[in-house]
Amino acid sequence: MRRTRNAKILATLGPASSDKKMIRQLFEAGADVFRLNFSHGTHEDHRERLSIIREVEREVGRPIGVLMDLQGPKLRVGKMRGGAVELKTGQTFRLDLDQAEGDESRAPLPHPEILGALHPGAELLLDDGKLRLQVTECSPDHAVTKVEVGGTLKNQKGVNVPGVALPISALTEKDRADLVYGLELDVDWVALSFVQRPEDILQVREIAGDRVAVMAKLEKPAALNHLDEIIKLVNGVMVARGDLGVEMPPEQVPAIQKRIVRACRHAGKPVVVATQMLESMITAPTPTRAEATDVATAVYDGADAVMLSAESAAGEFPIEAVSMMNRIIERTESDPYYRETVDALKPEPEANTAGAICAAMNRAAEVMPLVATITYTDSGSTSLRAARERPRTPILSLTPTVATARRTALVWGVHSVTAKECANDESIVEQACEIAEREGFAKAGDHVLITAGVPFPAPGTTNLLRIARLPG
Repeated sequence: MRRTRNAKILATLGPASSDKKMIRQLFEAGADVFRLNFSHGTHEDHRERLSIIREVEREVGRPIGVLMDLQGPKLRVGKMRGGAVELKTGQTFRLDLDQAEGDESRAPLPHPEILGALHPGAELLLDDGKLRLQVTECSPDHAVTKVEVGGTLKNQKGVNVPGVALPISALTEKDRADLVYGLELDVDWVALSFVQRPEDILQVREIAGDRVAVMAKLEKPAALNHLDEIIKLVNGVMVARGDLGVEMPPEQVPAIQKRIVRACRHAGKPVVVATQMLESMITAPTPTRAEATDVATAVYDGADAVMLSAESAAGEFPIEAVSMMNRIIERTESDPYYRETVDALKPEPEANTAGAICAAMNRAAEVMPLVATITYTDSGSTSLRAARERPRTPILSLTPTVATARRTALVWGVHSVTAKECANDESIVEQACEIAEREGFAKAGDHVLITAGVPFPAPGTTNLLRIARLPG
């Protein structure tokens, strides 16, 4: 099954999308990678869903990526008397370590790391920013605040501290146990929540090594201060706009999204734009026009993938949501302005052999009537380099490693196929032409461009460029 678009779709599985029939329908509607959200469900729930994905994968004969999304730290106030209290704008409100039920004057905040990082003038956001407090006085065990925006504070609502880098590990004990379990399940990607600094990524690497591709979820403003260092350490990035929009003024989020997408493009790392993309389709069969524009904007910006969360996991119209996202991407990529935008954002070639090969690849595509760019790769690096260039021809990625085929299912324009290992240039060209014809990318007499790293396998050594004509 060949997609007729370049940007990919990442769909979250959940109560509305757990059985085999639904998961297969979601794949056929356009889902390229499935997300298992470890904030919800049991280990057995995720094992069962992954097993079904692998069954569907065998039936359709296409590699399907699986991303596990770690929950990360959840910072919350404690319990409130009667389940909820009313805070009035302008009043004084105290947060402290006392675990007694809160009332209209105080609330338990069982996070000494938050209290220790506060300073007068700092802002606290409760319940996704619905309530806003400003710190007037603080110590390691309490904070006195003025209520800037009041409202109802319910039990165990979330706490955000914008503008403050908290001394908290992105990996909780739950996350560590979940990560080990995910490695046992052989997931393809792991998304790390609450990333603030490069050291957070290294903690995952200590446990997982290179057994899984690591994706940083950028949802904390503090991460933006270390954006380039974080991108260097990960295999991919997710723009988690929901949490970013809580901790930053909403008007800043679009520019931040573009900055992250562009930085990932320059680094040759896949980037996913996520959260609230087709939010209204949780309860409606069609999106708002603003939501359709939002998805299209991410595609114009050059995102590798766009993500559905509750729309496919718990919504009433999961298949319609995936189908709609598929149609929006196809229509956007058919717009002549889309190609102008993609070319305008093209990064400069890297000053190395692989960069020179990719520059030659682009020039060859301008001169020759090529129908496909075929990459032969073991680690996936050659396919990533090709995708960084956003070629006008589709990318057919051949790999003898099934894990690589599944990981690259998330990458812009890449159609992954598992293929036998080749010993020399001629066998690479022969197999590439054969698979290109079989997969519907080329026919007899067509020209294809082939790039690889030789001697094979040698990860990270893209140094071969061939133009071949299919016999016949």
